[in-house]
Amino acid sequence: MVDGHHHLWDPAVRAYPWLSDDALTPIRRPYTVADLRAASGGRIAATVLVQTVPSAAETEEFLATARASGGLVAGVVGWLDLTRPDIADEIDRLRSDGPLVGVRHQAQDEPDPAWLRRPDVTRGIAAVGAGGLAYDILVRAPQRPAALATAQRVDGVRFVVDHAGKPGIAAGEWEPWASWVTAMARCPGVVCKLSGLVTEAAGDWDATRIRPYAEHVLSAFGADRVLFGSDWPVCELTGRYADVLALTDELLVGCTESERAAVLSDTARAVYALP
Repeated sequence: MVDGHHHLWDPAVRAYPWLSDDALTPIRRPYTVADLRAASGGRIAATVLVQTVPSAAETEEFLATARASGGLVAGVVGWLDLTRPDIADEIDRLRSDGPLVGVRHQAQDEPDPAWLRRPDVTRGIAAVGAGGLAYDILVRAPQRPAALATAQRVDGVRFVVDHAGKPGIAAGEWEPWASWVTAMARCPGVVCKLSGLVTEAAGDWDATRIRPYAEHVLSAFGADRVLFGSDWPVCELTGRYADVLALTDELLVGCTESERAAVLSDTARAVYALP
C-alpha cells in the first residue's frame, strides 16, 4: 500500500496555529517517522508526507526527513509561496534537495474564499505544473467554487483534491458537496484522495455513515483517479491508523482487484510520480 497523505510535526520546533484549538489537544505532541512505522503496522510500502504550515523551512526539513527514511517517505508535498516571481527557480532548487512531488497551500484558511482564483496564485499553480509537480487542493465549502474554477481553467497541472473536499459528514451535508465532486471529476487533470473522512464525520462514525461519500467519490472519479490517504496523525482524533486501514478495506469490498490496487497504490504512484 501507498499512503498518499500523512503529516509529521513537532510543537517544540515551530508553532502550528491550527493546533491551538482545544479540540486538538490530544494530538498536540511530536510525531516522527518512527511513530509512523509503528502506527501503520507494516502495511505501508511508501508514503507521501504533506505540509502542515506555510513554511519553506518545514518543506526543506521534510525533504531531509524523506532522504533519511530508508524509502518509506517516497515523496513530499511541500509549501512554497505561489506568488513569488521566481517560483520556477525555487521549484528547481527544492527538487534538487529531495523527493518534492507536489505543492499545497492551506486555501481553506485564507480569508478570501476566491484566493485560488487570484491571477498571481493561478500563475504560481501553473508554474507548479510546468515544474512537473502536482498541486494539492485543500478546501472547505466556501472555497470549493474557486477550486473548481481553477481546475477548469489552469491547464497542464495534476490536481489532487485532499480529503474529498471535506464534506460536512457530521452535519449531514450532501449537497452542494456531491455536485461539486461530480463537476471536479469532469476535469481530466483532477484526482481525489479518499482521506480525512473519519475526521469530517467526527467521533460518531462507522463504515455505514461514511460509505455513501466514498462511493460517490469512486463513482464520479473512477478508481484509477482515487487514492488512499490516512491523514495520520490527524485521524487519531477519532480513530487509530489501524482503524482507518480497516475502514478503507471495508469501503473497497465491492471493488475489483485492479480497482483496489489503483486506490491503494497505483493512483498515488502515478499522480505523484513516485519511484
